[in-house]
Amino acid sequence: MPIPPYVLHLRSMIGTELLWMPGNTAVVLRESPSGSRSGSPSGVEVLLVRRSDNGQWTPVTGIVDPGEDPHVTAVREVEEEACVVAEVERLVWVAATGVVTHVNGDLGQYLDHTFRCRWVAGDPRPGDDESTDARWFPLDALPPMAALHRERIAVAADNPADVRLGR
Repeated sequence: MPIPPYVLHLRSMIGTELLWMPGNTAVVLRESPSGSRSGSPSGVEVLLVRRSDNGQWTPVTGIVDPGEDPHVTAVREVEEEACVVAEVERLVWVAATGVVTHVNGDLGQYLDHTFRCRWVAGDPRPGDDESTDARWFPLDALPPMAALHRERIAVAADNPADVRLGR
């Protein structure tokens, strides 16, 4: 479901005006399977989805539902969008995004929680209408994507001792 019902309700009152929301990014990592065609020298792959609204490759992202803990959102969104079961290892970054203009003209700004997650089970495929593709990519062979998404992936892969705060 691209737009949660509570956001649709808010949008019915405020139109396309700026809406501040809690969000998250789930950077799901796994070891490359033996004999993988990916040939990743690092031996690590990241799960990416191709968004249906703009065609861009990204880690799995989502909006935190009212009353939902952000780490629960990460696991839920990965399963909904990519049909993969993941487990949150840790929070690696918290930052406010810039203002985002969505394809429908809605303005949003997000308090993003970026989680390092590990793959548990499942072969990626689009699980809902938010994605047109889902697959594993070697960390050293990512498709074109926004610099911020590359940075989130790099921070999660580096797994720093402390949570990164801010941009």
